[in-house]
Amino acid sequence: MFIMDPYRYASAGVQQYIAIGAGGTPYINIYPWNPGFGPRLANPATLPPSGGVRAVAFHPSGAAVATGNTSTPYVTAYPFSSSGYGTKYSNPSTLPTGAGQGIAFSPAGTEIAVAHQASPFISAYPFDVVTGFGAKFANPATLPTSSGKAVDFHPSGDYVAVSNDRSPFLQVYPWSSSGFGTKIANPASLPPGNSQGVKWSPDGNSIAVASDTNPRCAAYPWIAGAFGTKFANPSSALGGGAFGVAFNPTSDVIAFATQTSPYIYAYAWSGAGFGTKYSDPATLPTGAGAAVAFSVDGAAVAIAHANPPYVSVYPFDVSTGFGAKYSNPTTAVLTSGLAVAFL
Repeated sequence: MFIMDPYRYASAGVQQYIAIGAGGTPYINIYPWNPGFGPRLANPATLPPSGGVRAVAFHPSGAAVATGNTSTPYVTAYPFSSSGYGTKYSNPSTLPTGAGQGIAFSPAGTEIAVAHQASPFISAYPFDVVTGFGAKFANPATLPTSSGKAVDFHPSGDYVAVSNDRSPFLQVYPWSSSGFGTKIANPASLPPGNSQGVKWSPDGNSIAVASDTNPRCAAYPWIAGAFGTKFANPSSALGGGAFGVAFNPTSDVIAFATQTSPYIYAYAWSGAGFGTKYSDPATLPTGAGAAVAFSVDGAAVAIAHANPPYVSVYPFDVSTGFGAKYSNPTTAVLTSGLAVAFL
């Protein structure tokens, strides 16, 4: 049974935050979101490792924030509160085996998963906001086929998905407090190629990937623990490789971050799949998109991208689409935006 995450929807009425992972120091940038950027929070006492933050996720309770990193230890996590970062949690005793390219907490917040570059390509750990990482779960019996690019838990917490760059490009496993179950059968129509991003719809009824291979996306119904027949591709095609995908909280919009202008695409979404593409924002992002995310109330959408200001955020309305771009943060992100998440 689908259980809505109570914090994410209740938190729409309290202080929100936006986190941007970047390719250079301080690697993680967190701002209050008002809407609009508030003053950037002070850096954590221990920064993520050099090389860049490729993925970022907030704990469902808001009490922690975690990053996937290019350099060892490949995953970093901090307590988090309205006072900012706490002292970095100890690294997991068994580290991921390569660059952390995707990261996600389970809906209950009791586990954390990292998609990473080297075999076993996905690592998962118990997680506690007081003590941090527990002992790594056993690897799935059937490993992902190659470098893990992104990871996401089903909103029920009963499944975990990882995308990668070798066929079948997407793997889904049952998930429980014991860890990975037997891999779910592949969809009848595979994603088109290298799947850079993966996301479940918040209602739990769909799963979508962003791909750097034409038509650059694929989406499927999720029915009784299995893939349904692939939805038709959007009638207005994505341009350039897609590196990030996100649904709005009410599961009626899907957005992609892409490598070529306009860099951000948004479509109406329903149980029938892709609807009409929304008009591009009046002020486009300035470079290749790496990640996209909706605010917890769905009233804003953000894209992390390659050129200054490295992050662009827009009001978003299901009826009218993109509004006028919000002002850039006063304290800028200093290097290429690689990841974005809202709390």
